[in-house]
Order: sequence, then structure tokens, then C-alpha cells
Amino acid sequence: MITDPTADYKHYSFNSVPSTSKQTSTTSSTSSSSTSSDSTDLTSTSGAIHFTGLGNGTDFDSMINSLLAVEGMRKTTLENWKASWNNKIEYFQALNVQMLRLKTSLEGMDTVGEFLTKEANVTDSSVLTATADADADEGSHTIEVNQTAQTSVMVSQASFASEDTSVNGTGGDLVFAYSYGSDPTVYSLTVPNGSSLKDLKDIINADSDNPGVKASVLYDGTSYYLQIRSMDTGADEGEITIDGTTTVTDFDDNSKFDETQVNQDAQFRVDGWPAAGWIERSTNTISDVIAGLTLNLRSDSGGSTETITVGTDYEAVKENVRTFVDQVNQVRNLIKLMTKFDETTQRGSLLTGNYGVQLISSQLKTTVSDKAPGFDYDDDTYCTLSQLGILTDAEEGSVNAGLLVLDEEELDEALDADPYAVALLFSAVDVGSTNSSDISYESCISGTTEAGVYTFEYTVDASGDITSASVDGVAVNPDFIGNTKHTIMSDSGGSRGIVISVNNLNAGTYSHQVNFKQGKTGELIDKLEVLTADEVGPLAILEENYDDIVDNIDKKIDYEDRRIKTMETRLRERYANLDARLGYYDDILSQLKSQIAQLDN
Repeated sequence: MITDPTADYKHYSFNSVPSTSKQTSTTSSTSSSSTSSDSTDLTSTSGAIHFTGLGNGTDFDSMINSLLAVEGMRKTTLENWKASWNNKIEYFQALNVQMLRLKTSLEGMDTVGEFLTKEANVTDSSVLTATADADADEGSHTIEVNQTAQTSVMVSQASFASEDTSVNGTGGDLVFAYSYGSDPTVYSLTVPNGSSLKDLKDIINADSDNPGVKASVLYDGTSYYLQIRSMDTGADEGEITIDGTTTVTDFDDNSKFDETQVNQDAQFRVDGWPAAGWIERSTNTISDVIAGLTLNLRSDSGGSTETITVGTDYEAVKENVRTFVDQVNQVRNLIKLMTKFDETTQRGSLLTGNYGVQLISSQLKTTVSDKAPGFDYDDDTYCTLSQLGILTDAEEGSVNAGLLVLDEEELDEALDADPYAVALLFSAVDVGSTNSSDISYESCISGTTEAGVYTFEYTVDASGDITSASVDGVAVNPDFIGNTKHTIMSDSGGSRGIVISVNNLNAGTYSHQVNFKQGKTGELIDKLEVLTADEVGPLAILEENYDDIVDNIDKKIDYEDRRIKTMETRLRERYANLDARLGYYDDILSQLKSQIAQLDN
């Protein structure tokens, strides 16, 4: 648990450690006369002598403990010093955990499809439902469903008095064989002698090569039947054919079954097309007909059409922005707590001025506030988060000073103007654009090409061939210039992997800009990846260094323990000897007092 960074260093009360060295003490008495009434015995514990009061009234034990306590002040200082370093390590670990939480949160919105939530509403959800991703165009579509895709369901004509009734009483093994869908493979299963209806069901279902067939036993209140159904829909995919090699008499042909449901494809029209006939698919989940839309067919529409309306879910998008701001502020808040300076007490926190924390704070702030990589103020609608109403509170004394604040009205205006541009600023991944129609961005090498703005220069000869090209002044290898398709691929630097097509093949030398974009979430994720790296990240390096410091302090504490124990041993030896000598003189004094008293008498 992290302690308050403004709290004082921990102080540890001194606890003396009993000496383990053996001591002996003797007291001498030369007379049988009585001694002082406040004389106290010496006691020995584990061989160590402790004084609880002596005949002369001196408490040597307290004196020794006081001396040891003075000597132990250096150890106490070391322990407090060690505690402060351990607290710093705990802070580093907590900051690392919080940054990993931020990274995980951002990974849930680091693509345009995840960030720009679209919603699709259908007039009758009992006929079909639909889901939309970021590629879905806003607008509406009509859908007419003629039939849904179905599986094949077959029930045996033969009935049985019990599910334990035997289906093989021949005295030897029989075979149940079938083929499935368009696969020509015949699946032959051994049915041992004495197998029941339930056993046959289990044999079919337990087959490790089962391609997608499910067997069940049905009961109509009087008799039991074998049901076989396909697990795949479609006219071809879901067809079950009982093979002629089957030797179980009651199930040796398709004619021995009633097909209670026919496997079939889904049939539907989109926006009245095709006018004659139907679009067919083997499944009821269809994502390859309308870009960005996934249809889930549930029943036929009875000749009528249903309307799908696609729009942006602005509240979901705004919630993504709020999450971004809140999660970034979680990290900033923790850094504020670690490094705050109390103006009243004029005291800093445990990590006030710590270079590593300052470095992390500065890099994260810069990443959030700077223009997104590859974006351009002239060509892109939004290039910085401040344009969306996300700013750092710079008001001195504000409770939110140093934290991000969101102006939701300004965000609403940005979303109303261009929601896709907002999504790009947050979550663009491998998005390229150009500043001229003379060239077109084609592709990149994902994970290799770095976000940025690059200048492509090239020369076209009179034949319309590209004779040379360069990117940011670095010549492109001729092998990466395609004169058949008129393409140029960068082979060096951060632009490595970018491919452009040249559209203007008139003779001349040209220079155009290519923007390869990365959104703020992806940029922050990359930065957090570096900052939280296990061995080479700044926090990991600092933690390792501080662990070394703590280890060295432990060695000094161990040395102090040994030194104090040695000192205690010597002190107790000396005071034991002194105690014995004082006891001897106390006895002489008592004898003299007794003799003087007798002379007076």
C-alpha cells in the first residue's frame, strides 16, 4: 500500500538485542554479617548478564541499554533511509501499473472501427437484426427475406420401446455410415453387438472425426426415436446422407428417416436487388453484401421489406473520449500525488524533483498535446486534441490543475462537423493520404512503416516511364520502381514500405507529399510500451538502481547489528567486573561498620 508522499519518513523505535556471549560474575563476601537491604541479584539470560539494580543503588543495566540506544541511532537512521527508498520503489511500481491500465484501456479503442461506433436499427427485429462497424455508410437499406438458412433434421421411422432397447442383436459388430455436405468422405462407425439406441447416439456424438452431426433420442410419450441433425446450415453444407454400407437395419438408408427440416440456403434481396431471383448464402449471418454491415436473418419477411437505418452512435463515441480523458488523468493524478510540493509546510513529497518521474510526465504530456503523427493542418480537419475541446487545465490553484479537461460542447461541434475525422485523430491505423491527385497512396508494411509526413520526388520520361524517385532526398532503389503499374515503393527510413501509384505520367519532375497517419491512442500505446518495458523502461531501470541501494543499506545495517552486539558484549563484561568489585568493597564496608559499632559498645 502506498503511503502519503507528504508524510515524514518512517521512524523505528530501538529494540535492544540481548547479547549471546557467555558472561560470569561473582560477588565476594568475607563476613556472614547482613548486607544492605536494597541489594539486588545479578541475573543471566542465555549467558548474557543483565543488571536490575545493585547494592550501591546504581542501575547498570539501564546505563548499558542507554549507551546501546545511542550507538543504535545510526542503525535507526539507516532503517529510515531504507524505508524511504522502498517507498520510492512502491511508487514506481504503482505508476507502472497505472500506465499499463491506461495502455489496456486505449487498446480497446485504437482502431477507427472500435472508436467510431455505428448503430443500425431495423424496423422489425423478428425478421432480422443488423450491426454496423466504422466502414458502414450512414443511410438506409431495405431487406426482403424470402427464407432463412436451415440445417437438416432427420428422425428415424423405426420406434423403440426404450432408449436402452438394442439396435444390434446379431451377435457381431455392425456399421453405421454416413457422409456430410459436399465432403465425399464416408464416416463409418462400429456399432458393437448389444448396443442400445442410446449407445448408438453416443457413438455418433463421440466420434473424434465427426464433421458436424448431432444425434439425439426423442420420446413422444410412447416410443423412442433416433434424431440426426446437421450443425451447419446451407443447401450443400448441411446435407446428411446415410451411406449404403450401413448394416444397422433400422437406419441403413435415408428412406428409413423422415426429414422434418430441410437444409437450405438463405435467400434475400437488398434494396430490391436482384429484381428476379435472390441473393443466396449458406448462413444467416451475412457480412459480405453491404460494406460495414452484418445482417442476422431470423425469419422470412412474408413478401414485405424491412428497413435498416445506419447512423453514428454519438453517445458511444463521446463515452470513448471521456474514457480516454479519464484514464490519462488517472496517470497524471498519481504523478501529482507523488511529486506535489506543500506550500504551507514548504516540504516536497518523496519523489518531488525525481528525474525519472519528470521524464515520464513530460513525455506523456507531449504525446497528448502535440499534433498527431502524419497529420497536416492544411489537409486534415483535426490534427490535435485541443481542436476537439480536450485541454490541460493550466489555472493556478485549480483542483484540476495539470489534468485534462473536456469541453463537451466543442466535442459535439466537432462530431457534428466530421465524425470520421474525429475518429481518425484518435484511432487512425495505417491510414495514408496524399496532397495531390497526381499520386495515390496504395499500401504500407504494417508494423514497419512509421507515421509521418514524407516527400516523394520522381521523374517521368517522354515514354511515360518513371526513371528515378526519392523519398525525403534518399534515392529509391530502381528495383522498387514499377513502370508497368507505375508504382514507387520506399525502401528506407521511416517511410519504408509505403507504396504510391503515379497517376500523372506526363514527362517532368514532380514532388508531392504523402501523409502516413497514426491516431493519438496508437501513439500513446507505443509510448507506454517503451515507458513500461520490463528491463529497459525508465521505471524498470530506476527500480533496479534503487534495489541496489537498498541492498547496500542492508549490508550497512547488518554491520551495525554486529558492531552493537560486540559493544554490548564488552560493556556487560566490563560492568560485570565492576559489579563484582563494588560488591567486594560493599562487603568490606559492611564489616568495618560492624566492627566500629562493636568498639563503641
